Amino acid sequence: MPYLSLTTWSLHRELGPLNWTYWDEVQKSQQTKVEEQPENITLLELPFELARQNFRSLEICHFHFPSTEAEYLQQLKEAFELSGITFHCLLVDYGDISNEDSYRRNSDIEFIKKWIDVAATVGAKSVRVIAGEANPGNKTALELAKQGFRQLVEYAQPKGVRVVTENFKQLASTKENCLELLNSSKGEIGLTVDFGNFLPEHKYHSIETLMSYAESVHAKANYDKEGHIDSEEYKRSLDLVANSDYNGPITLVYDGPGNLWDGINRIKTVVEQYCNKEIRTKL
Repeated sequence: MPYLSLTTWSLHRELGPLNWTYWDEVQKSQQTKVEEQPENITLLELPFELARQNFRSLEICHFHFPSTEAEYLQQLKEAFELSGITFHCLLVDYGDISNEDSYRRNSDIEFIKKWIDVAATVGAKSVRVIAGEANPGNKTALELAKQGFRQLVEYAQPKGVRVVTENFKQLASTKENCLELLNSSKGEIGLTVDFGNFLPEHKYHSIETLMSYAESVHAKANYDKEGHIDSEEYKRSLDLVANSDYNGPITLVYDGPGNLWDGINRIKTVVEQYCNKEIRTKL
């Protein structure tokens, strides 16, 4: 049955500086912009805290790594092993493998390969790669994304890392493009289904269609200005997960106002019902 997971994005105001990657057109390379945030808990401490709160896995955004030096990565691997928390996915939140500029595209692919190396070192099961930022109707970009995924799969498979994508950014924002990417890979890439990234008029049908392919779910809710969730809307999305054969992580995504742990706990209270076998069978 599904189980509780968390993304570090849900703690983006708690884990210290955010190391944002961006493309510098003048230098023709990836650069980093640091956004200062308080460090109320370290990434090394987080797996132990999640174990205490009955989570089973964690997804880490690449910009939350304070270091990629070998010593630090070994410490992080040991934190996962000692806590019993699974490092489910390393979320690479930068990269446009469908960019029409071949230099930029190839450079971004090489950048992502470095994060695949990090994932392999720490023991992540998968790496989430963005399909691209082009309009979803851009067929050329879609073909370039397929080529980019093939290169990344060939690099990641020998390292024991699964490449997945997500309905995230423009190119993969439709169920049709997600299906085309998945089917063209013949099962060699996986999918994260995010509740928050489809157009509202297509949201529920898209989730229902894609759940049979899902290897993780980003359970993102809608909030009011105080950070309280629309529970009925949230449950409508979660019901689609419950009515599928999905047995992977339901990763809590909170990016609303107020205390982040309080927000996480509000959505956790709802999601926990879908991680309970007795309740789930009644849905």
